[in-house]
Amino acid sequence: MLNIKEQQRIYRHERIRKGVIGTAERPRLCLHRSLNNLQAQIVDDSAGKILAAKSTLAKDLKSKLKSGGNVSAAGILGEALALEAIKKGIKKVAFDRGGYLYHGRIKAFAEAARKSGLEF
Repeated sequence: MLNIKEQQRIYRHERIRKGVIGTAERPRLCLHRSLNNLQAQIVDDSAGKILAAKSTLAKDLKSKLKSGGNVSAAGILGEALALEAIKKGIKKVAFDRGGYLYHGRIKAFAEAARKSGLEF
């Protein structure tokens, strides 16, 4: 059984997902936040494929991070995912914040990804 806050987040995310759809030209950048880590994926919803994914649990990032669940880790993850996406030819994405407030780790991730070249 999910607690009330998580249930409300899921409802918010479902409401957001009605308007944020990933296409081949502009895939969806979705983010999941847990207490200890962050995961991000770039998804083409029309084809049902994950084009790029990165997590604070990835070996190359884990060595750089003291903790995977803080604002600095979110910034590093944003940069890493943006560089991986640009390597694969993805410049523009639709940002899906996953029902979380645009604040703290979510904001740090988004700003770092924008600074590294992703457009949203």
